[in-house]
Amino acid sequence: MSGPRRDWSDRTPLLSPQHYRHRGGGASAFSDRGSSSFSGRGASASLEMAAAAAVPAVPTPSVLLGVDVGTGSARAGRLFDEDGKLLGSASSPIQIWKDGDCIEQSSTDIWLAICAAVKAACSLANVAGEEVAGLGFAATCSLVAVDADGSPVTVSSSGDSRRNIIVWMDHRAVKQAEKINSSSSPVLQYCGGSLSPEMQPPKLLWVKENLQESWTMAFRWMDLSDWLAYRATGDDTRSLCTTVCKWTYLGHAHMQQVNEKDSRNMEACGWDDDFWEEIGLGDLIDGHHAKIGRSVAFPGHPLGSGLTPDAAKELGLKAGTPVGTSLIDAHAGGVGVMESVAVPDPEAKEYDKEAICHRLVLVCGTSTCHMAVSRSKLFIPGVWGPFWSVSKSLFNVPDLLLPGELAMVPEYWLTEGGQSATGALLDYIIENHVASPRLANRAASQNISVFELLNKILESMVQDLNSPFLAALTEDIHVLPDFHGNRSPIADPKAKGVVCGLTLDTSEKQLALLYLATVQGIAYGTRHIVEHCNAHGHRIDTLLACGGLAKNPLFLQEHADIVGCSIVLPRESESVLLGAAILGAVASKKYSSLSDAMKALNAAGQDPLGMWTSLLLGSYCIGLMAMPRNILSGGDVIHPAKDPKVKKYHDAKYRIFRELYEQQLSHRSIMAQALA
Repeated sequence: MSGPRRDWSDRTPLLSPQHYRHRGGGASAFSDRGSSSFSGRGASASLEMAAAAAVPAVPTPSVLLGVDVGTGSARAGRLFDEDGKLLGSASSPIQIWKDGDCIEQSSTDIWLAICAAVKAACSLANVAGEEVAGLGFAATCSLVAVDADGSPVTVSSSGDSRRNIIVWMDHRAVKQAEKINSSSSPVLQYCGGSLSPEMQPPKLLWVKENLQESWTMAFRWMDLSDWLAYRATGDDTRSLCTTVCKWTYLGHAHMQQVNEKDSRNMEACGWDDDFWEEIGLGDLIDGHHAKIGRSVAFPGHPLGSGLTPDAAKELGLKAGTPVGTSLIDAHAGGVGVMESVAVPDPEAKEYDKEAICHRLVLVCGTSTCHMAVSRSKLFIPGVWGPFWSVSKSLFNVPDLLLPGELAMVPEYWLTEGGQSATGALLDYIIENHVASPRLANRAASQNISVFELLNKILESMVQDLNSPFLAALTEDIHVLPDFHGNRSPIADPKAKGVVCGLTLDTSEKQLALLYLATVQGIAYGTRHIVEHCNAHGHRIDTLLACGGLAKNPLFLQEHADIVGCSIVLPRESESVLLGAAILGAVASKKYSSLSDAMKALNAAGQDPLGMWTSLLLGSYCIGLMAMPRNILSGGDVIHPAKDPKVKKYHDAKYRIFRELYEQQLSHRSIMAQALA
């Protein structure tokens, strides 16, 4: 493959005209975003901002503002009224630097982009800063370093002081992860038996070993979403969501020390000091873990005194505006998963507590996350977790939603699998093919995305080649999608991608076949994760998909056929943004509880139980997972093909998929012996 490659450090002007959308919405991402339309967190970096609003009876604060910072999404943020109508949107690009395995960003740049987007969105929606009642942040699991004054501390070997963020997908800390994984710490069992280089402890160890001056200067190490809340309020309380999932904080240990009445904010007590000492980062324990989190709170907990005067001025908002404790971006995605109010079956006698345990959520963007929950702890090699989700004391489910006499939903344990490059891989495959420029021009002339055009080419090839079904077009092409390592279930960051079946053909049709084979390879990876989880105690039989790639019908159908499960789609496409806004709703005390906030947003077409459950569980579209089956039918459902030949075909390709990695291990061993 050849062709022009996108420069990760390119930057487009802030708030260019195409980033605006006005009242009433516009074309979907499927048709108006070019090659990144399905990949969600695509290749050009940006920020997302949204707000849910209710029409006030009196001129009081009524707008709930949400901010989402992604890896590279170009989606605009949303402003909603009480009927769910789009009022306005804005997006600002953010800069990203890539040098091999090192991928970096700037917190200063991101904050400026947020300020521009918030002001633009409020202006487009004709919303004054004083009307904003609350604010919430969601962001990627990137690592931010700042000094005692809050100024950036470089994490880059270049010494560039702007680059103070190690992006979530950065793989510089592979050796440090291996060192940590050689320890005997019990916290590792809650990370699938090993830490990924994408988690924070290996990155911290890399900085200490390679950038001693930066290590000494850094006064706070924070997840990006936590830093955004800190930058806005001056309160460095961390989120239970970020610390549990990316920092080895033990949420269940935290809750064992919690008085139910004071469970939303307390001194951090879930850190394992022995772990930090053992891996060589014992200095992070100093000051009651001040550098990594002295205080940990549930998402939505009001921080400090709200927006500081300086932050309010920069954002164009009012000082003191409440700000809620943050969420990981995709973990906010479960909020607002359905457009219409779901009505429980009046004949149902009992809420199905077990149904949620049969569902796996796919959040498909630059990478794909695979989320499942269980009633008991399931320790699964190569799969992150089990992460404690939330105590049953926090689940006083609204009576309105209960078909029976159930008063509480029991606590669940969250399992998180993933693929480190999915949307990013599809972009890479397409953009680096010699036919890519021609294809892009054709798509632009037809005013459709490159993905839509590729799908059309494949449909025509089925007819031209008299293929029995579309998937059969790739019988000679096989892809192992581990171009950025294997996150789950093999947990091998050194794994490499493989394309088997290349020829000298450089046509658009050959690119279409390569694209299809890559989609299939990604789906085989999901099948591997599902089979692995089920072999270790899960009972997954239904998939739930959201994110950019979930807008691609070919991507969805191949997953349904390959995994052998139906796929349920949410009606709400902006779940991350709405989820962030909900944090502001709770922090503002506009609603006395998350439950009340969900009820109030019914008018916006959101289902309370689904959104509320998903937010607290911190597991993307878990809201859909919590729905009884009669409610799930409200969204679109993609079923596996009924033709047994399709299953037989994919079973054969799946065997080849598994063999490609085994062959890679064999080749790795042969070469290691040769170089010994």
